[in-house]
Amino acid sequence: MARVEVNNVTVSQGVRMLFSLMTPNESSFATVQEVPKYVNQATPYFIGLILLEVVLGWLKTDGPRIKINDFITSLSAGMMSRLPQLMVRSLELSAYIYVWNNFRLLELPWDSAWTWWLAFFGVDMGYYWFHRFAHELNFLWAAHQVHHSSEHYNLSTALRQSVTQQFSSWLFYLPLALMVPPSVFAVHVQFNLLYQFWIHTELVKDLGPLEWILNTPSHHRVHHGRNPYCIDKNYAGILIIWDKMFGTFTPESDKVVYGLTHPINTFEIWSVEFLYYPYLWQRFWEAEGISNKLSVILKGPGWTPGKPRLGDIADIPQITGEEMPYDPAWSSLMQAYVFIQFMLLLDVYNNLLTDQTILSEMTVLLMTAYVLLSLTSLGFLIDQRANAAELEMMRCVLIMVLLRFGYIKPLVPLLVFPIEAFVVISAIFWSLQCVNQLGNRMKKQN
Repeated sequence: MARVEVNNVTVSQGVRMLFSLMTPNESSFATVQEVPKYVNQATPYFIGLILLEVVLGWLKTDGPRIKINDFITSLSAGMMSRLPQLMVRSLELSAYIYVWNNFRLLELPWDSAWTWWLAFFGVDMGYYWFHRFAHELNFLWAAHQVHHSSEHYNLSTALRQSVTQQFSSWLFYLPLALMVPPSVFAVHVQFNLLYQFWIHTELVKDLGPLEWILNTPSHHRVHHGRNPYCIDKNYAGILIIWDKMFGTFTPESDKVVYGLTHPINTFEIWSVEFLYYPYLWQRFWEAEGISNKLSVILKGPGWTPGKPRLGDIADIPQITGEEMPYDPAWSSLMQAYVFIQFMLLLDVYNNLLTDQTILSEMTVLLMTAYVLLSLTSLGFLIDQRANAAELEMMRCVLIMVLLRFGYIKPLVPLLVFPIEAFVVISAIFWSLQCVNQLGNRMKKQN
């Protein structure tokens, strides 16, 4: 079997990897180091499909409309979820390699199509069980609920990922490490994730016979619903057969209302990522007796004393059909500002992922801190927090410093001066806002 020697994918491969249409011949590698970073290289394809979805949504009179606040929050969560891998190798892969090196029972050939297909099915079934446990164990749900927190359903929702989920998912793939080489696993764990991007859309209604075997937009819409019939259903990654085998499948019927049963009503990224953990701790602390305390952690998020392990479906708020997603009013000018700043940040983030191997550790740390500060500040602006102006002013000053010393290099060199001018004007504007807010506070005190 031919071995691919480069770490970059072609355009054809980039499109096909999103739909799990790559062949064993072009995606088999002898070592983990040779495996392309498919997920990182998928960014332009994500953007292209999101833009296509936006255009098609506008062309259809009843098509979905992307909200700037929700869109940026979803992408922010996706960006934040990838940042730990700038510092350390994926825990999924590290744990897998450890088990392979120390406990493997059999060494299947890395260049065999049989090994490739075994990994395809093994990773997909491992994902099914991880996904199911992430809904049925409250301490795992604390991480996974991030992905369900959007009240919209579009391709950007697929990118709304948890920072902490990666620290538990690795366990479910370890049985494969007893015989499947890490390089084969490293390919399929990425393909499995990438496939799940395109199914987050309302534009694709029904795929005919493919609905019998594959996880499709219709099946996954059910999974994201908070209607009673949608709860704890359709956990599949690529193949819906696992849900049909293990009794968790249900087809799409009534109009799906998306999001958590109790919406979080915030776009601030730290709250989106970590809000559930203080709530879980509070429930644990308030529970009476060790048995109830353990049940808070190890049973479903809907469990309360005297109820079934996964809670009572009757306790879920009823769907009236009149539900409206959380969408506080904010000016079109502010939306444009936040969107432009986020696009500039996205360019910096993409460069950081691309150049991480040639950057110094200090530079990676500095730029990671800048990305986190930016995500926080933009989230404060979207949420209209009282101290948003102060944080954004400091961020604009930091951008000027990073531009001055070459840490930020725009994609198009001709845009350097316009970007610098925009940032300077922004810094002045937010400084004036801070002065104005300070004056108002002093008036109130007097």
